[in-house]
Amino acid sequence: MNKGFTLIELLVALVLLALISVMAFRGLDSVLKTKKQVDAENGKWRDISLLFSRLDRDLSNLAHRPVTDASGMLQPEFIGKENYSGPSDANLLFTRLGAEGNPPQRIGYRLDQGKVEEIIWSHPDQAPGIQPAVYTLLDHVADFRIRYLAINNNWATIWPLPNQPRPKAVEATLTLPSGEKIVRLFSLL
Repeated sequence: MNKGFTLIELLVALVLLALISVMAFRGLDSVLKTKKQVDAENGKWRDISLLFSRLDRDLSNLAHRPVTDASGMLQPEFIGKENYSGPSDANLLFTRLGAEGNPPQRIGYRLDQGKVEEIIWSHPDQAPGIQPAVYTLLDHVADFRIRYLAINNNWATIWPLPNQPRPKAVEATLTLPSGEKIVRLFSLL
């Protein structure tokens, strides 16, 4: 008597191996797709966190110093606008202390074509023809709004208000294309 496999037994074994391989491939493919989605979601939240951390760091180092703009006009230390007017302008402008003994800098934040950008001038006072450095902090943004808390605890969409050099707090609302809204409040006291 032979102790080998019959052709039918080999075919059944091959079919079972093929079925197990297909199931394993589908499972692996599903795991890889899920990992890619999780990595993208983690990257999105990391970038949002970095944006708000940077804004918090800049706002916590406010300098009480008005500046001279490129046209020679004196500007307040803290400016908030609903709309900005050009490549050297922003929705939020302020002077912050320089890091590690460096001179103060003029900083701006704006939403431009779906990107939240930070604008940095190397010196607080702006000479004619000098352009600021522009850094993209976050892509794929539907909206970026900033409000300012006045001394009387009312919210304003523009700043400065009469007799108030800077607000008590700043509220930043970030809206993503998916409709998700992230709101952060920064105390300036």
